[in-house]
Formats: sequence, structure tokens, C-alpha cells
Amino acid sequence: MGFNCGIVGLPNVGKSTIFNALTAAGAASANYPFCTIDPNVGRVDVPDPRLEQISSVVKTQKCIPASMEFVDIAGLVRGASQGEGLGNQFLGHIRSTDAIVNVVRCFEDADITHVEGSVDPIRDIETIQAELIYADTGTVAKGLDRYRKMLKSGKKDAIAICAMLEALDAHLQGLRPGRTFDHLPFVGDMQEVEDAWRDLHLLSAKPAIYVCNVDEDLATGVGDNVYTKAVREHAKKEGAEVILLCGKLEEEISTMAVDDRQEMIAGLGMTEPGLNSLIRAGYATLGLQTYFTAGEKEVRAWTIHRGDKAPAAAGKIHSDFERGFIRAEVFTIADLLKAGSRVKLKELGQLRSEGKEYVVQDGDVMEFRFNV
Repeated sequence: MGFNCGIVGLPNVGKSTIFNALTAAGAASANYPFCTIDPNVGRVDVPDPRLEQISSVVKTQKCIPASMEFVDIAGLVRGASQGEGLGNQFLGHIRSTDAIVNVVRCFEDADITHVEGSVDPIRDIETIQAELIYADTGTVAKGLDRYRKMLKSGKKDAIAICAMLEALDAHLQGLRPGRTFDHLPFVGDMQEVEDAWRDLHLLSAKPAIYVCNVDEDLATGVGDNVYTKAVREHAKKEGAEVILLCGKLEEEISTMAVDDRQEMIAGLGMTEPGLNSLIRAGYATLGLQTYFTAGEKEVRAWTIHRGDKAPAAAGKIHSDFERGFIRAEVFTIADLLKAGSRVKLKELGQLRSEGKEYVVQDGDVMEFRFNV
């Protein structure tokens, strides 16, 4: 799948350390700005215990989890939108991602340099956000110039689009991100306005997750310090998720053998690596969900958008499945575990036949019938 989250932040806040832990990719991590120049990309499995539940009944050769990409983007600095640091290059890398993971430092350590000279996560968030907004104001200005030239034609959609862009420009000028702007009142019944909004590809409109890089005292994700409390208050205004991680510890855990890893996690009072919460948060923030296919060769998780109908879900396997869709046979994991076999499911009438209008539910187990 092409879903990905860009990991952003000021230089030296722990982005690459967290990326290393996520992907075990060994991205460079060092105590100086711009250590990451070109973005590193890693594909990460989405943790999902339901795969093992299905395979406990449907005996299979392998389990294949869903996955998504994380992109480690070089640190932004104040003035990036004007070309400071590696400015526009970094902003271009962010533009190609679906969501933003904003890493902020929430711990004190005199041995680790902060590019701004002190620890202040809200200042850091606002610095990143301001640079994205500044870049977006330029995008909106170009759009306004184009559509204002079309006003002379008197086209209804040009008038509505200009009104939307003018309101958006005022919103951005107040240093409010695009994701908090409601463009829907301008759309009405005009698809052209919706298309114009989508074509902007605003950096500050991308959904955000805030990751607090904390010290070991808060590694379990339970509890807060003065910095994490401030981040939670900021994120609450946007309805964004906040994840607490000790990047250094998570990176150490990720390099261990499985048995040693579990022992360390248990010793810390955790049930799983904290990074699993970040992976799931990225999945949820992008509006994604999972359905499963199950057979002798493999039990597999497939990624779709919430609200997708059965033919679109089938198309994730192969375009022919969507093009020639006839029906889907569907059952739930709970029913499978209770019945103990697919044959018993059918006997109990719990194997449903669904058509083209069926909206796939998270956790559905599906088999498609098609003809091309």
C-alpha cells in the first residue's frame, strides 16, 4: 500500500532514533543538526493479534500482516519556508507523505544539544507548524491569482472557489493550520470546489500525530511531565493523538533477540513496545482499517479506508477482483473462534453473502467471488 507517515521535527529531537526503532533500518543518528539529509523510508508491520487468532483455527503456512511506511525527514529549522537549513527540499519531502508524525523533545539532558538552546516542545511544534503554514500561504496565493482571473467569466464555481481560498488565506495568515479549516461550507453541490481544495495539497492540512520523546521514567507511556502535559493540551485543540516514547530505549529494544526483548518489556512494566502505539496511531489517523483473507497458504491482513465497499476491498488483492466482482463471503473472527471451523460456520448460518453495496467492517474475514 502507498500509505505513509512522515516523521518531522527540529534537528536533534530524536526523529532518526525513533525511525531506527520502528524499522531497524539503521538510519544515521547523531548529536548535530541536519544529520538526516535524504529521507529514509521504512516499511513497518502493523501489529495485529487477530492474525494469530484466525490462524489458530484456519491452519495455514504463514501469516502476513498489514504494513505502512514511515519516512524519516531531515530536521526543519526556523525559516525553512524561505530556504533556511535545507528548507524547500525538506518541505517537498513532507508534501509526498499522507500524515505527519511530529517528534518533540520532552526531556532534559545537558549532553544533548537543542537547536534552539532550550527544551520547549510547544515552541518547537509552533516552529514546524509555522513553516508549513508559510509554505501553504504561497500555494494559496497562486491559486487565488489563477481563479480571480476566471471571475470575469461569472462561473459559479470560480466565485465559490475564490471565496473558499480567501477564507483559507485569512485562516493561514492567523498561523492556524489547514487541518483546522472547514472548507465544506464553500462546497455545497459543487464538486469543483472540493477538487480545488484537494488539489492544493496543503502541508499544514495533513493529519498530525504528536510524539513526545521522553526519558526512561515515562517510557511506559503512563504519566506525564510538564512538557508532555503541554503537548497534550496543544493536540487536544486539533483532536490529534499524542504518543509518549523513549526513543533511545525503544531503539535498544528493537535490536534485541525476541526472548530478551520480551523480558525487558516486562521488566519495564510494559505489555508491548511503545512503538506499537505509534504504528496503530498512524493507521488510525490515516482513516485505515483491516480486513482478512484466510486459507491454507496464508492468512493475510489487507489495508483499506474506513467506509470502503466490498468491490474496492477486493481490488486491493487484484484489479480483476474489483472489475468482475460478484459477491463476498464474509464472517467475523469471533464467530470463527466460537464455531471452531469454517464448515461449522456455514452450518450455523454465520457465513454471510454480501453484494456490491456492502461496507466492509474492520476485522471482517472475506473471500471474493468474481468473473472476468
